[in-house]
Amino acid sequence: MATSSKPTAAVDPEVALAHKFPEVSFDYDERDVALYALGVGACGDDAVDDKELHFVYHRDGQPHIKVLPTFVSLFPNKNSNGLGIVDVPGLNFDASLLLHGQQYIEIYRPIPSYASVVNKVKVAGLHDKGKATILEIETTTSLKESGEILCMNRSTIYLRGAGGFSDSSRPYTYATYPANQVHRISIPNSAPSAVYDDQTKQSQALLYRLSGDYNPLHSDPDIAQVAGFTRPILHGLCTLGFAARAVIKSFCNGEPAAVKSIFGRFLLHVYPGETLSTEMWLDGQKVHYQTKVKERNRAVLSGYVLLQHIPSSLAEPECGRSVHAHDEAGCGANGEETGVRDAHGQRGG
Repeated sequence: MATSSKPTAAVDPEVALAHKFPEVSFDYDERDVALYALGVGACGDDAVDDKELHFVYHRDGQPHIKVLPTFVSLFPNKNSNGLGIVDVPGLNFDASLLLHGQQYIEIYRPIPSYASVVNKVKVAGLHDKGKATILEIETTTSLKESGEILCMNRSTIYLRGAGGFSDSSRPYTYATYPANQVHRISIPNSAPSAVYDDQTKQSQALLYRLSGDYNPLHSDPDIAQVAGFTRPILHGLCTLGFAARAVIKSFCNGEPAAVKSIFGRFLLHVYPGETLSTEMWLDGQKVHYQTKVKERNRAVLSGYVLLQHIPSSLAEPECGRSVHAHDEAGCGANGEETGVRDAHGQRGG
């Protein structure tokens, strides 16, 4: 349970793990899909971009627009209070100290451009880190009519000030998934295979929030200043959407169905209007990436995108104003705390 004042710092793991979340059904349509794509920068520099127009328009007679895989990162919001906070009995914490540290996404089939779906939610992890508790919430989304599973999101949340509920010599830890499911982030020392620069708009957070994340930290200047920022900051999941777009455009010829899973660790805040420079390294079916704010030369996000497969004939990364290619690469057509500092995992400073 989130509180707005100093919490009792009490965590009852048995109560938290026993909680049964209600299933949540909802619909989305092509307007939602297109609005999200625009919110994470699609066609932002070129309204007729060959590799991105299909995310917002039925080009060349295509019956449906295509869906960016990170669109599904919106789905867990349907189980929250609209501010990204899910109520879990047995957890008492100060909501102002909540940090979104990591996001892991698995895609099981191409995401339809409109659907009726159902969210099933569970606590997938709970860890006592002394000064904080790490909570992992897993949301599995299925087609309502057929029951076919579309995707899974696992959100890693840091509850600062709510740790220390177990014996420090044997701190409590619980997880429902295998330790090797999410790969370790490893940023190579070599020159990246490609670099993609993308300048966000001053209105980027205001546009992205229309997709369902209404945390005022990203829109209200007074609240942003109280939180220690000079002005409202960009949503962490919006930054993740920019990074995934960079991978898809640079290695996948704009084909979203090439993506199998996505992992991102939020490191630092982004101000709307800043330039995101995503460095990418192709390693087999995996693209390691690191996104920096170009103006401050600070890393804001790191992680990887796992692709469905790499064909024998590799496509060359897109070259031009925004992409600088160092190697030829391509993909097929057809998820410890690191110093996060704001409500969506982007560190202040």
